[in-house]
Amino acid sequence: MDFIINLLVTAGVILLLSYAMSSVHVKSFWTALWVAFLIAIVNATIGWILRGVLNLVSFFLLEAIVSLIVTALMIKLVDKLVGNFKVDGFLPAIIIALATAVAVAAVGWLTGGDDEYAMIFVEPIRALTAQYLA
Repeated sequence: MDFIINLLVTAGVILLLSYAMSSVHVKSFWTALWVAFLIAIVNATIGWILRGVLNLVSFFLLEAIVSLIVTALMIKLVDKLVGNFKVDGFLPAIIIALATAVAVAAVGWLTGGDDEYAMIFVEPIRALTAQYLA
């Protein structure tokens, strides 16, 4: 279920950024959803290998930056594969990668995902809001 939610959030971010930025072109929401799916698949295969090699070179000190750059590279790769999706330049791809990462993290935090950070931060907030709403 989380994968589907992440795909929908990523497609929404891509579509929103296509309206906000003149250098990102997406034909429709279905194209954005297809692009989000391809980015996820390419990022999980080729991106995973590339992130591993680049993190070994940087001794895992720049893991977040490497991850953003590799995701931007995968966005540019999907740009070449999908005809109705166009990103003019590398900076808009980095902006898409950053906005997508922030949006997916925020949705994961709000839904109380399975990671430890969500359990540490979301559960006390839910308890407090339940206490004040009751």
